[in-house]
Amino acid sequence: MPRHYDDSHQHSTSSVKTRRQQEDQRRMAFRRAIETYSEERRLNQELCDYLDAASANFWQGASVSEGGRQSAPLPR
Repeated sequence: MPRHYDDSHQHSTSSVKTRRQQEDQRRMAFRRAIETYSEERRLNQELCDYLDAASANFWQGASVSEGGRQSAPLPR
């Protein structure tokens, strides 16, 4: 008995594969976006910490170098 070939089944299978691939691509793009955002936040925090420390060192150095000077009294 000859089999009847049903092309609609193959078509639906390929459309399911295509849809799954598209969903996987979207998920991976979303995951990469989250990872990029997290990495940028971490680097930004490290940079801010570094700049805070550098700023504190600068102001400490400036106050030490000005330690010998006193301002003149204000005229009344």
